[in-house]
Amino acid sequence: MCGIIGLFGIKGMKEVETLRPRALKMASKLRHRGPDWSGIYSDDSCILAHERLSIVDVEHGAQPLYDVKTKRVLAVNGEIYDHLKLRELLKKEHEWQTKSDCEILLYLYDEFGPEFLSKIDGIFGFCLYDPATKEYFIARDHIGIVPLYIGWDKEGIVHVASEMKAIEPYCEKLQEFPPGHYYLGSTGKFVQWYQPEWMKEIPTTKVSLTKLREELEKSVKKQMMCDVPYGVLISGGLDSSVIAAIIAKFSRKRIESGDKEEAWWPRLHSFCIGLKESPDLRFARQVAEHIGCVHHEIVYTIQEGIDALREVIYHIETYDVTSIRASTPMYLMARKIKSLGIKMILSGEGADEVFGGYLYFHMAPSAKEFHEETVRKLQKLSKFDCLRANKSMAAWGVEARVPFLGKDFLDYAMSIDPEDKMCGMDKDGKVKPEKYILRKAFEGYLPDSILWRQKEQFSDGVGYGWIDSLKAHAGEKVTDDMMAKAAKRFPIHTPETKEAYLYRSIFEELFPSKAAALTVEHGPSIACSTPTAYRWSKQFQGMADPSGRAVKVHQQSVIQKKS
Repeated sequence: MCGIIGLFGIKGMKEVETLRPRALKMASKLRHRGPDWSGIYSDDSCILAHERLSIVDVEHGAQPLYDVKTKRVLAVNGEIYDHLKLRELLKKEHEWQTKSDCEILLYLYDEFGPEFLSKIDGIFGFCLYDPATKEYFIARDHIGIVPLYIGWDKEGIVHVASEMKAIEPYCEKLQEFPPGHYYLGSTGKFVQWYQPEWMKEIPTTKVSLTKLREELEKSVKKQMMCDVPYGVLISGGLDSSVIAAIIAKFSRKRIESGDKEEAWWPRLHSFCIGLKESPDLRFARQVAEHIGCVHHEIVYTIQEGIDALREVIYHIETYDVTSIRASTPMYLMARKIKSLGIKMILSGEGADEVFGGYLYFHMAPSAKEFHEETVRKLQKLSKFDCLRANKSMAAWGVEARVPFLGKDFLDYAMSIDPEDKMCGMDKDGKVKPEKYILRKAFEGYLPDSILWRQKEQFSDGVGYGWIDSLKAHAGEKVTDDMMAKAAKRFPIHTPETKEAYLYRSIFEELFPSKAAALTVEHGPSIACSTPTAYRWSKQFQGMADPSGRAVKVHQQSVIQKKS
């Protein structure tokens, strides 16, 4: 991941000279995202700054990038996975300056305008600027895998940044840049470019297990595009284990060469974190043994996790309880990953949203409601799991990629009839656990003990003592009197538990503005549900703990034996 800064609508060089130190200060707050190089561009209307994490074309891909013919300037945080294939769409002759996957965006914009966004499969937040017209174009990927924020100062200057912390001190108005949207400076409006049919209608296409397997393999293989050492996260759960198994299948060949060259980094490294004797460590060990990778276990202590809470909240920029619980071990793991020279990591994020993997999906009353809930979950990912995965890793200069959320795969998987995804009983009278079709599609890739392991939220799987200890720690720091006055201190998104109060307090110290508080999603959540799903079960009534253990089906046996 990289870090980008954009300032637009500046009125002349005198103001630019005043704002350039601000832009440099803003960019320095993002250097953890891009420790490899810094770049900056300015004219009399715009300043673009870039902090680079070099993943593709390490030698020559520094940004901002320039179209030497049109003079347009580009700063990107992200990866364009199908950039080589996209070259085939270009009709004009372009003077390529690098082998960077991001340079293609300049020329696609030149030939197709904003409509080019629907043609690419990647993760991105970028700013593109035309010095001739002073027009600027800002866009974010389909689901919001890459973070992006936009704000306005009292002079009306538009501020854009990969993380909120860079612009929060200067902006009167501040918000998350909406996923799947672009913003054109001349209109001052957000336009939704990503509007797939599955967001609007209930799909009816019956699942093909073969196609499901092939499409996920394609997504993983695309995202293995890399010129630096990479690895995979393995929690020992289904999602990360499937991704790891697929990577192991293709890791011996270099993806960028069309599998014609030997891989630059031939041994696959895997990583898992947990408290001592945690379930994730045990199961991840089995997966790593099975696929034959170099495995690294990271054991942390509860005190180490508690000590890191403030840093975690600073980096992930939220006070959401579930996100902080899960981000803390991930943040600690990222530091270890970085110490081994790994710069890119693949993970299993997103499968639970696509396939209805959270345990409360057992309670879905109909296929229609099941599908609508997966859509709601996906539309909120940028505020939760995507935010956690990206920012926890980026805090140490590691890029996280999520093949389950690749645009092409997502569009296929979400076009499947939700009836095929639902829990219940199969035609043979056997229990269908959550993510049944995904498990069936990858039979033979993993041991049954892994393939049919029940869902664990990351914050649960690292060790159940973690959540309990966080609650106890909050109980020591937050008094009953403080809770009684919580609504007065925090009129915006008032915390309902002592743990939530503690995180909200730390967040306010780091990001004191009202605008910052409003960037965080708030509402009741049990077992990672949305507020809408509360009506599915009386179990949820009066509960405020978002742990997966809140659902009664947790720890029920879902082991299936192959017939």
